Amino acid sequence: MSEWWTYTLSDLLMFSTATYFRLFELQNLALWPIQVLALAAGSALFACLWHGGAKAGRTAAVLLALAWLHVAWRYFAERYATIHTGAPYFAIGFALQSVLLFWLACRPQGARLIRPIGSLGKLALGIALLALIGYPLLAPLGGRPWTQYELFALAPDPTVAFALAALLLWRAHWTLWIVPLLWCFISSATLMELHSAQAWVLLVLALLALGARWLAATRAHQ
Repeated sequence: MSEWWTYTLSDLLMFSTATYFRLFELQNLALWPIQVLALAAGSALFACLWHGGAKAGRTAAVLLALAWLHVAWRYFAERYATIHTGAPYFAIGFALQSVLLFWLACRPQGARLIRPIGSLGKLALGIALLALIGYPLLAPLGGRPWTQYELFALAPDPTVAFALAALLLWRAHWTLWIVPLLWCFISSATLMELHSAQAWVLLVLALLALGARWLAATRAHQ
């Protein structure tokens, strides 16, 4: 038997690009019309980020917590687990992030969203808009059937992208960034191995959000 360190990511992926994206299609067909509720939740979340403040921040935290929990259950535990042995661990990670977001919502002032002004606010709203509207368009733009769209609260990547926007406007503690950033690198690495054209999307968003958060923290301590 080969030593474990000789394996590459491609050796661990036992599925094709078509199989990977087919999962989204199967889930979309099985869960219809829950997509309407997901779009409504995403729109409400975007409105919270646009408005800012403590009440909007707590509402955003609850909406995101429910979205992360739903992805952990519906996507990772029920769908991705059929093709990937690591799916249960991803589900646990997303469930853990959901708990942290619920905890944030319970804090009196901890979930306050800053007003989305300046370059940081514009970046956060841009990432949120891409998560809500841009991600579903990646399927037809990439030459795949439109039924394979990835939607906030149903698929992991747009859900994580939305979370990055909220984390920026919360100026959240670094502990809330760990799981989202880990998934950004895992997802991007998987898509790169599958030779998907959208492999860089989530990684670029993560680097932009992380850079903006670091810059904001640096300026706050000057």
